[in-house]
Amino acid sequence: MNEKENIALTLPIEVLRMVKEHFIKEKKGDPTARSRAAQDLKKFLIETADGSYTLNSGEIDGSSETMHTHHGAVEESIKKYIEPSHLKDKIICKDEVRILDTCSGLGYNAAVALDLWQSIQNNNCKLNLDLVEISRETLAITLLIPSPLIAHEIIKKAVEDELYNEGFLSLKLEKEETPKNVDINIYCGDARDLIKNSIESKLAKPDELKSKINEDNDDGIYDIIFLDPFSPLLAPELYTPDFFKALKQIIKKDGLILTYTSAAPVRSAFIEAGFNVGEGPTFGRKRGGTIACISPELINKDLLKDDERMIALSDAGTPFRDPDLNDSSQSIKLRRINERKEVRGKEKFASTVKTPIYLLEDMEDGRLKRRVLKNLHKMGFEDLKSPKSMYVVCPQYPECICGRGCESFNNSSERVNEMSHRLHQIIKKEIIIN
Repeated sequence: MNEKENIALTLPIEVLRMVKEHFIKEKKGDPTARSRAAQDLKKFLIETADGSYTLNSGEIDGSSETMHTHHGAVEESIKKYIEPSHLKDKIICKDEVRILDTCSGLGYNAAVALDLWQSIQNNNCKLNLDLVEISRETLAITLLIPSPLIAHEIIKKAVEDELYNEGFLSLKLEKEETPKNVDINIYCGDARDLIKNSIESKLAKPDELKSKINEDNDDGIYDIIFLDPFSPLLAPELYTPDFFKALKQIIKKDGLILTYTSAAPVRSAFIEAGFNVGEGPTFGRKRGGTIACISPELINKDLLKDDERMIALSDAGTPFRDPDLNDSSQSIKLRRINERKEVRGKEKFASTVKTPIYLLEDMEDGRLKRRVLKNLHKMGFEDLKSPKSMYVVCPQYPECICGRGCESFNNSSERVNEMSHRLHQIIKKEIIIN
């Protein structure tokens, strides 16, 4: 599939239309257009608990969501991105720190990073901020919302300069200048295209891209990548192993990728792309986000045991796929739906009753147990505590429980890969377990 009619999830149509109309008026010479746009935007703004503002997304397939949690847009940036990225330590220890902020939206993540950089005394570290946002109107909205931090005013200035250079607006009204030793770049377009271009710039020959994209990276560009699109079901194109393999080419060996989502297909995609994954902090949600990196020692908290099992052993772990990094979100979602149908009950346990989490557990007789056993039998497993059950989840235990003298596995990615491999062995009858 190679569909160019890619529908990116952005803000509601009426908001985007209103913003565009006002900036067209500004280009035609109306000096008050931007202030009236800010006034019209107020009815769409949602104030969060820390006094910062967010907006709802537009609808795709009848679904929408807020761009940030109601618990606080700025606080969310701090808790989910800045603190777990160890940015402060990197600023203190390094001469230069480069951050890629994908789906930068209203600029909060970049603003909070810049705010932290400014707060460190005797700071000699150069800060590079690359912001990627597919929607010019969303970038323009950054200029219209109240700024929660002085650093956000600096981000606004960088956004304004970019939109002015592109001819989207005609006035320069922002006053805050970029501090010395800070470099802010704004890219308006599909993050996949930027990443492909970044990789090509590292290669001797651009046509080597597709082969190099799967190789280990020795010379990364970024210390930190903020992965902050809308949810995987609404923006799957930025959560595929194909995209993550591309990110692996530009992240440094000691770099971190941070995202708010804990979705099984996202974590599965990271693992398939060769990353180590761990649990991120919780904020405004019951579940933590996800931290991904090349170096396993950078993971402080492994995934939950049940999450490892669902990723490795059930169809819930089927990732979204985008082989050429240019398919539409609809095509990517349909591809995953079809792949889940193909493996469900044949190569992976059905995710409907979370069968893998009950392996080796005692279950009371009842409807749930009958459904779990039905799924087990369909895959050739005799019962919850059968030798096959012990073999397939043995990697999660510090000492071998299946009687084969298995080695121990040190992190979530290793355990997920090994459990998936063992299930494949059983299904394909590559190993006989009695």
